Amino acid sequence: MSHKPSHVMLTVLALALMATAALAADPGTDVPNDPTVRAASQISDQKKGSVLIYNLYSSGSTSGNTNNTRINITNTNTASGVAVHLFFVDGSSCSVADSFMCLTANQTASFLASDLDPGVVGYIMAFASDSDTGNPITFDFLIGDEYVKLDSGHRANLGAEAVSVSVLPLLVFPIAGSNGALVTVFFDGVCYNRLPRVLADDNIPSRADGNDTLLVVNRIGGNLATGAATINSIFGLLFDDAENAKSFTASIRTCQLRTSLTNNFPRTTPRIETVIPKGRSGWTKFWTADDTSITGAAINLNSNADASDGAFNGGHNLHKLTLTGSTAITLPVFPPSC
Repeated sequence: MSHKPSHVMLTVLALALMATAALAADPGTDVPNDPTVRAASQISDQKKGSVLIYNLYSSGSTSGNTNNTRINITNTNTASGVAVHLFFVDGSSCSVADSFMCLTANQTASFLASDLDPGVVGYIMAFASDSDTGNPITFDFLIGDEYVKLDSGHRANLGAEAVSVSVLPLLVFPIAGSNGALVTVFFDGVCYNRLPRVLADDNIPSRADGNDTLLVVNRIGGNLATGAATINSIFGLLFDDAENAKSFTASIRTCQLRTSLTNNFPRTTPRIETVIPKGRSGWTKFWTADDTSITGAAINLNSNADASDGAFNGGHNLHKLTLTGSTAITLPVFPPSC
């Protein structure tokens, strides 16, 4: 006597097939994991990578309720887990604290910055690492973002900037005499993707209309076992919306610049509040005097956002206009603790 499958059995079978299909390779061309296009796929907050840069975190220097950051990180690989080495760079002192996080295949994780590194403002770099040795590895499957809130009232959701490995396999260079405890990696388009040289904020609304734009600039580089590199000297151009340019320079002896765009910065003649008067807007681009890499974000606060149809709050990562291949970073290497 034959038995026909029941509707319930067919439904279960269909769901199982759908689940299997969901774990198969995603449709479309896989960028940047296709080696033929890997080198051309530069740093972006819209792709996967082996390194993630979170441009700003603040961890409750006065109050965790009004000043904190939620960091989110996801492993999109459907088959393999990974250890992630997190480096928390203090934006003022350039000192570095680190921690490991281990992600299984398809896992996502979130944590508050105040739980791991309280009382600090800075930026975070996350490196995909070998689960046994802690060495940085090729693993272009990491994505992430962050929600940041500051006592000043500035709020933003910023995507993590992803950096891919340019050529397989990733080349790492042990530091002589360190017994493998220190390695150097290069963001030169051969090891990892190149990093930004010139950044731009495409729109600066007038302070006379109630806007307070917070500019964040990070110097990427240095020895993360002893301290991140400092920004040093910046040169930039401030444009009004009639295409007129004013130049400015600044000496920044920290590894992170955090400042509102006011008459104090950038120092132009005339000052920014004259260059961008009420009802108008402008934009800026800038770079370091040395051939170094920088990343950053801009977050706008307008106290009239709930009362005026033309007032808005929010933020975004800065645009990259040019790249440099000169950046090297030294990393401490040891087995993950997770």
